[in-house]
Amino acid sequence: MIGLLQRVRDAHVVVDGEEIGRIGTGLLVLLGVQRNDGVAQADRLLERLLGYRVFPDAEGRMNLSLRDIGGGLLLIPQFTLAADTRKGNRPSFTSAAPPEEGERWFDYVVAQARQTHSPVATGRFGADMQVHLLNDGPVTFWLEVEPAP
Repeated sequence: MIGLLQRVRDAHVVVDGEEIGRIGTGLLVLLGVQRNDGVAQADRLLERLLGYRVFPDAEGRMNLSLRDIGGGLLLIPQFTLAADTRKGNRPSFTSAAPPEEGERWFDYVVAQARQTHSPVATGRFGADMQVHLLNDGPVTFWLEVEPAP
């Protein structure tokens, strides 16, 4: 499972002209599900997202996590993160989870996040989304939990 996290001051997602999710200061996370991802990968990635220290402390060092600051979490499904781009001029999506599996694990991460953190907002799986953000820093990290063999 892959999470591309961006520290933001504000972020929102729009589907069909309607805003469906918004956060203030926090993390916007594009979330990609790979084949063979499961509970272990989803739980580990969420643990890392909530605990990853990317927010500044009093000295300006990145020592605080999303939990520490009580910031928002905006989760956006993003299957293209699982693309294989090693050769050619067109990405291959053979390593991405099939849509039904991807949606199931995305929904699982959202449900787990909502049980342990607030606020949590989301995009819509399979929708054409417009994602707006004010990146803070910019601070962007790629987190990956390897799928099961």
